[in-house]
Amino acid sequence: MEQIATTAGRGFALLFRGIKALRPERPIHPEGVSLTGSADRLPPGRRSGISWLDTPGTVQVQARLSRSIGLPEPLPDIIGLALRVLADPGPFDVLLASTGMSGASRFILTPHRFASEPAFTTLMPYQSSRGPVLLAARTLDSAFRLPAKPEAFRRALGDRVWTLGLYHSALRGPWTRFATMSLSLDATQQDTDRRFDPLLHPLPGAGTYRWTRSLREPSYTTAREPR
Repeated sequence: MEQIATTAGRGFALLFRGIKALRPERPIHPEGVSLTGSADRLPPGRRSGISWLDTPGTVQVQARLSRSIGLPEPLPDIIGLALRVLADPGPFDVLLASTGMSGASRFILTPHRFASEPAFTTLMPYQSSRGPVLLAARTLDSAFRLPAKPEAFRRALGDRVWTLGLYHSALRGPWTRFATMSLSLDATQQDTDRRFDPLLHPLPGAGTYRWTRSLREPSYTTAREPR
């Protein structure tokens, strides 16, 4: 498994380097929306085995919503939701992308036109004391329509709050909601130059499987390289 992941990781890094030659600042997710808000962790139901997820409390969150490839409208695109959680002893990052939540769909990237439409999952699992753990986010109000294109998203959200449920799950089976996240437009900037990196800023109390690191690290290293 790890050898396959290592080979695939090197392939992704080469592809990423080629895209970076055309888009040196942000090879993917070129334009986004800067968001701020909070995550209110609930009393634990089914425990995840990751202490931070299983402990109630409220933390501040910085986020960025973006279209992955940057395709022109009206084409759908894979949507990314990057989170920086301002927790003790230091902030950590979570990267989510538009997928489904049922069965195998939680591992399949899906393009959408509306950010409020899909679920967002981590795709690759964290390592917990109870085994592999996936994270997900989903809009709680199904009638809330937010276009994914940054300018249209800002107009649609305005001064309202985008409320999402945060969930954890094993590789298969039911999802357990562990928090409610509330996000608003960042009043200080339309987009952010912040770089979100879950390898440099890991979720506290969670481990990383060697094969997931082998798959991701080459591309992340390429992304950190200067122009």
